[in-house]
Amino acid sequence: MIKAVIIEDEALIARELQAKIAAVADDVKIVETLPSLKTARKWLLQNAEPDLLFMDIQLSDGVSFELFEDFDLHCPVIFTTAYDEYALRAFKVNGIDYLLKPIDSEALAAAIQKYRRQAESQPKPPTNWQELLKTLQQAPDAGQTYKEKFVVSVRNTWVPVNTSDIACILRDNLNYLHTFDGGKYMLDYNTLEEVEELLDPKQFYRANRQSIVNIENIQSVKPHENQKLTLHLKAPAKMSVDISRDKAPAFKRWFDR
Repeated sequence: MIKAVIIEDEALIARELQAKIAAVADDVKIVETLPSLKTARKWLLQNAEPDLLFMDIQLSDGVSFELFEDFDLHCPVIFTTAYDEYALRAFKVNGIDYLLKPIDSEALAAAIQKYRRQAESQPKPPTNWQELLKTLQQAPDAGQTYKEKFVVSVRNTWVPVNTSDIACILRDNLNYLHTFDGGKYMLDYNTLEEVEELLDPKQFYRANRQSIVNIENIQSVKPHENQKLTLHLKAPAKMSVDISRDKAPAFKRWFDR
């Protein structure tokens, strides 16, 4: 099934396009219809990019090419527009076809078939690689172990801290381990990268240069208009951690798995 998104600011045209797509390509599923740049930015921020985009160019709040400046999009795009002056620019981004409104069903079917041929031409991993990946996914601990505890120094005494008790690790010249119960301990590692390599990436996320957070410590996530994210943590002291626009899509996939 091909997962596709329509970006079109005229509701009637969007419904007609969806109906025509359904009529000529029953393997294309429209997962969302977005009426503006603002809603498209929000959707792309919160979701993995689709297999295919049907994109109008001149929207009510701007030109859809702006999305390629905001996001590193790789999915193919079939442009649907009433204007022919954008054709050259469309093919400089991810455009695989350029359909003028009103959309002709035969031209639409040909554009979708062009997408299928392009998708089929992409190199696929050998079957044995797929089987190996499946096996590794079913046994995530195979070949890789992570720290179960850190030993920290408290008043000249060594104290173990279980990894599951770590709320986050923050860097402020030195690396400090924060626990859910409010503890703060200095870690004897030179860089945050060294600590990151010891932690299970399913449980801990490197949010930025100064912080690693436990997924269980994330109380909420606030998306912003500039595509950045703010994580509101439970500990320490309900602090906030920012995630850049570039890292936001990867964080969304990690958090929403």
